[in-house]
Amino acid sequence: MRDYHTSKRILITGGAGFLGSHLCDRLLAQGNEVLCADNLFTGGKHNLEHLHDHPRFEFIRHDVTFPLYVEVDEIFNLACPASPIHYQHDPVQTTKTSVHGAINMLGLAKRVGARILQASTSEVYGDPEVHPQTEAYWGHVNPIGIRSCYDEGKRCAETLFFDYHRQHNVKIKVARIFNTYGPRMHPNDGRVVSNFIMQALRNKPITIYGKGTQTRSFCYVDDLISALVKLMGSAPDFTGPVNLGNPDEFTISQLAEKVVELSGSKSTVEYKALPADDPMQRRPDISLARSQLDWEPAMQLDEGLLRTIRYFDGLLAK
Repeated sequence: MRDYHTSKRILITGGAGFLGSHLCDRLLAQGNEVLCADNLFTGGKHNLEHLHDHPRFEFIRHDVTFPLYVEVDEIFNLACPASPIHYQHDPVQTTKTSVHGAINMLGLAKRVGARILQASTSEVYGDPEVHPQTEAYWGHVNPIGIRSCYDEGKRCAETLFFDYHRQHNVKIKVARIFNTYGPRMHPNDGRVVSNFIMQALRNKPITIYGKGTQTRSFCYVDDLISALVKLMGSAPDFTGPVNLGNPDEFTISQLAEKVVELSGSKSTVEYKALPADDPMQRRPDISLARSQLDWEPAMQLDEGLLRTIRYFDGLLAK
């Protein structure tokens, strides 16, 4: 039998990924036992190397589209490729990961009575017609586009979470995560921060899709992890969905200028056609997170970019 004490045994699916590995660190630092499940499609063991000998950490190679039978107190369901390059590589599998993965993890939570958090996404809002986006906005999503496997998969996962909550009294939390960046991002994930930094460090042209006037909001990973932990520990009747991200809005051109300046790069800028269904505006309204979680981001973009640039510079030096 398990030795029940004040710490918890927590499952993190997708725990070898960018966000998942940082969450492993945070929960272990709080004294919990952490079980990390990941099929390593986009995650990597290198993100967890420093934890291999940790007495309260366990890694299991597992795909969430199959059931997992473990005994845990809490589940953070982060499993799913999150960048267009990765989730469009096998769109059917991406949808299965969101939908079958949610069903399997909700079934586990129901069986063991665990509280479960779904890492949803700002992509549920699609190319929004409301700005900034509040949780009450239902979104403007193309259900048959090249991004639909991710956008609609995450929307369906939210549906499943709330139906399990209403029908089976499963204790749920749903986080809608906006653009997040920081160390351990995949260098080739195609996201704007990693793209710009890798191009700048190599003194290659900075590729901007469209005119660079589209906007994004960038949350540093440490801030986002704090929000996830606060959400999981919030009052039982607060299920979300809740927007988690940085409300400061920047154009893509402004981001490119900052990356070039902070990295000391000689890169120039080149423009290419905007991909299909790429949203023109993205900024969270985090009023709900402020009031219910007493949370807002603390890291300024320049400092967060400097830390991320140092990380990628270290990767290139290896």
